[in-house]
Amino acid sequence: MSDSCCNVPPPPKGISYRRVLWIALAANAVMFVVELAASTWSGSSALAADAADFLGDSANYALSLGALGLGGVWVSRVALFKGAAMSVYGLGILAYAGWRVYLGVAPEPLTMGIIGLLALAVNFSVALLLFRFREGDANLRSVWLCTRNDVIANIAVLAAAAGVFGTGTVWPDVGVAAALAFLGLASGRLVIRQARAELSAGAR
Repeated sequence: MSDSCCNVPPPPKGISYRRVLWIALAANAVMFVVELAASTWSGSSALAADAADFLGDSANYALSLGALGLGGVWVSRVALFKGAAMSVYGLGILAYAGWRVYLGVAPEPLTMGIIGLLALAVNFSVALLLFRFREGDANLRSVWLCTRNDVIANIAVLAAAAGVFGTGTVWPDVGVAAALAFLGLASGRLVIRQARAELSAGAR
């Protein structure tokens, strides 16, 4: 069956969308490095979860740019892969949170708060750029869901920092990390479902 039979709609205003994806890719790659260093310094599983999310989003934006160039059924195939990656990310963060519970050491809340605010500013800016592209095929939807999840995650990291500061325990940090993991699992399932539907429609 030809790729042209997939009937996947093109993204609106493609050149503008590509430019936004390049900006988002650069911002997320930088923030991955920043949050990875901060999570190592502070011992925060919530920051580690957010750092892994920045890395995943960098790959997400890169794959989306590649899918735009390939077009056709590859848009849905890439989205299917990204949905699976989002699910693996969720499972990995759950495992890391469990390890932090085993260690029982509370993270350093000031670093969590400062880096959380920086990450929120970056992700909110990207979300504003991507808002008008939130509807469409599975590839567009996966990009928007990842960005939306990032904003939610950053707010949750700030809440975890406040909780750790107030209680002096690991539990607020681990609880937020687990919530982010389940959010990634739910979003991955949604993207996989839509990508499969698009691929099934293209095969007919």
